[in-house]
Order: sequence, then structure tokens, then C-alpha cells
Amino acid sequence: MSDGDLLVRGPLVLPERELHWRFSRASGPGGQGVNTTDSRVELSFDLAGSPSVPEHLRERALARLGARLVDGVLTIAASEFRSQLRNRDAARERLADVLRAATAPEPAKRRPTKPSKAAKRRRVDAKTRRGQLKRLRGRPDE
Repeated sequence: MSDGDLLVRGPLVLPERELHWRFSRASGPGGQGVNTTDSRVELSFDLAGSPSVPEHLRERALARLGARLVDGVLTIAASEFRSQLRNRDAARERLADVLRAATAPEPAKRRPTKPSKAAKRRRVDAKTRRGQLKRLRGRPDE
């Protein structure tokens, strides 16, 4: 793994050569330099055609990211900072977060349980005690 590679999760590391960058002028604050610096960053990753993504993770990610992909390519845009370098870092981190969430395993299926008889009894007793306490707050009977 080299410096430019992006670690997503254990077996999934994206090599720098598979990340494609595009730069453009960002809208928003920037003073006099706003019209001259290309600080907006677009980071694209070909998820469908990448040889570095294991097949089982690729299928899971393609299924979960279907609406965000254009021809199997995931694109992340970052323009919240005035500096191109900070926007590059933000885009890399956002890409890793999106892929981490898309390749996460399914959560364990919930097994339904029933409360025990003792738990039901404790619940009813607590409700009875609470009702008696509230009854004591009322006006005394004459």
C-alpha cells in the first residue's frame, strides 16, 4: 500500500491509480481568488470495473449504491473549503465513508423474544404502585 492508496476496510484498499480527479471553480467565499483557483474537487471511482474490489464486496456495494452510480462510477464532489488540498482530503474521506457503509455486512437478524412471567408481574406491580401514589395526591374523602 502506497501513500496515495485509500484504505476503506480490511480487504478493501483503493489504489491511487484507480481514483480520478477533476477540478473546477467553486462557488462561494474566496475573495479575489475565487475566480482564479480551481478549488472544487470531483473524485470518481469506477466501482463496477475496479479489479481491486473483491467480488462479494462489489456486488453488495453495487446493489446498495445503485441510485448514486452512473455507469458503475461513483462520483464525490467537495467544495466546502477554500483550499483545493482540503477539498481533496474531504472527498477522499467521504468516498471511504460511502464505500465503508455500502460494503458493511448485513446486521444480524433480530430474534423476537417474549417477556417472562416475572417481568410481566413486575410491570403490573409497578403500575399498581404508581396508581396508588397518584390516588394519595387527591383530596381526602370526607
